[in-house]
Amino acid sequence: MKNPFRSIRIFLGEMVGELQKAAWPTKTELRDSTIVVVIAAVLLGVFTSISDFSLYQFVDLFTQLVS
Repeated sequence: MKNPFRSIRIFLGEMVGELQKAAWPTKTELRDSTIVVVIAAVLLGVFTSISDFSLYQFVDLFTQLVS
């Protein structure tokens, strides 16, 4: 029977090795990227809200004219 703890130990060792090879961002890069993502999310939210409100008003006006 295969020892499951040996497999886990091998997996964890390989995982740590791969994580050490990764290029991790500096605090400045991480902060700048976070700011870009937050600003993009806010802009997308504002655009979606304005589009939704405008479309709602147009449909409401159209349905009032038809009724």
